[in-house]
Amino acid sequence: MRRAGIDVGGTKFLGVVIDDDGTVLTELRRATPVGPEALVEELVLLANDLGSHDSLGVGVPGLVTRTGILRSSPHLAGVEELDLGRRLSAAFGAAVPIDNDATCAALAEWQVGAGRASVDMVMVTLGTGIGGGIVIDGRLRRGRNGFAGEFGHMVVVPDGVECPCGRRGCWERYAAGTGLAHIAREALGDRPRSRMLELAGGSVDLVRGEHVQRAASEGDPLALEVIDRFGRWVALGLVNLANALDPEIFVLGGGLAATPDLYLGPIRTWFHELLYAPELRPHPSIEFAQLGERAGAIGAAMLGAHH
Repeated sequence: MRRAGIDVGGTKFLGVVIDDDGTVLTELRRATPVGPEALVEELVLLANDLGSHDSLGVGVPGLVTRTGILRSSPHLAGVEELDLGRRLSAAFGAAVPIDNDATCAALAEWQVGAGRASVDMVMVTLGTGIGGGIVIDGRLRRGRNGFAGEFGHMVVVPDGVECPCGRRGCWERYAAGTGLAHIAREALGDRPRSRMLELAGGSVDLVRGEHVQRAASEGDPLALEVIDRFGRWVALGLVNLANALDPEIFVLGGGLAATPDLYLGPIRTWFHELLYAPELRPHPSIEFAQLGERAGAIGAAMLGAHH
């Protein structure tokens, strides 16, 4: 079978057609339009431009119900209560499953990526925010309403840093890309001599995650300290998830997967340090995702077999 999947992002659509083994046969990209009507129209156009396929699935950022209604999305301006499943199913005369983009990525990594052959897997996507997906007893789990996997809004610091969701102290404010930059800026306040500052043009306020990564790759001592502190925040959330779900493997995706060698050591070290009764239990493996930016689209293509 030829299965099509589209991953909707804040700036681009990525569409693929895969075969039964998950191999990508066709790949297309389009800019993400503004507004719900333009979004639906562009999805229909892209699905048609992908060529012949036997099924279509779509992954979108935000809260997606089990019936395919996009309740809200932090990255799609003006899109709320959009019945995307019904609209696309009507356009194509066949059911089109819709799911959260991170859940789609988890499905792909579980089937043909870093988590293949596992029975209990948790994927955590570390990007601008934090999302994820859950596999328990060999089944993708979505929760009662379809909203499972919003790990980024676990509160790890009561009354901590304000989050765009309106609350304070959410995990993604410390362990997502913005958290890495925040830790770096704090560190530079005490020790301003760093390659990170040079890469940011001399302004602490302009330091970003990519500056930290590059400086750490070049061996900058302060940047390496920042990576270690960041690894502790990532590990803290993983420990909470391990205590709640007891997975066989964590798969880490998102932007950090591009430079896994920088992060994997500190994350694993701090995970062991923070885990409850670490000497009395098997530890889940912690690995980085293998499918890159295609994971969401590949997983969307696989939705029909798992909904």
